[in-house]
Amino acid sequence: MLKDRFLKLAAKYSSDSELYLCLWDEIHIQYTSSTRYYHNLSHLQSIINELDNLQIYFEDEDSLLFATFYHDLIYDVNEADNEEKSAQLAVKRLSDLSVPAAVIENCFQHIIATKSHTGRHLKDTAYFLDADLGILGYPPDIYAEYAKNIRKEYGIFSNEVYSSGRQKVLNHFLQMSFIYKTSAFRDKYEGQARKNMELELSSLKEN
Repeated sequence: MLKDRFLKLAAKYSSDSELYLCLWDEIHIQYTSSTRYYHNLSHLQSIINELDNLQIYFEDEDSLLFATFYHDLIYDVNEADNEEKSAQLAVKRLSDLSVPAAVIENCFQHIIATKSHTGRHLKDTAYFLDADLGILGYPPDIYAEYAKNIRKEYGIFSNEVYSSGRQKVLNHFLQMSFIYKTSAFRDKYEGQARKNMELELSSLKEN
């Protein structure tokens, strides 16, 4: 499903089927890496599922879809510039596809915004950020599995180091007035997201 979605999207801008098959192969290889326990193809599908329910609100749906495929393309837990590298690579790949500059710029801004999930953004970016964080408001059992998979991705770090970093991340979101930026996601997930994150935070403090 993801492959077909990407190829149809790319085909809107380029007739070079060999090119966009190569681009899909790159995406597939990156997101199916053995170190990807959460930031994988399932994560991309989850975002698309969320966005597909809200298409009537978007100004530039294609940039959101491109951002979905490229936002975590570069993902190294040892580095602090994954978002920048992913955004820059997206610009290169979309340029190869002859995607209009405005769409590329929107895609770039969507991806960069995932670094902190704060600040003022394009309306479409707000929906993208919320879709990226949809998992936070899922039922407790799904959230617990997500938390375990995030820990696996940071498996090279000791429990002490991981716990400290994870607590900072959780507090970062919990201290926001709202985790979700749009009413569509806020109404659906805000309450459960806070419960899930507070429970994980308590568990980390106990251990």
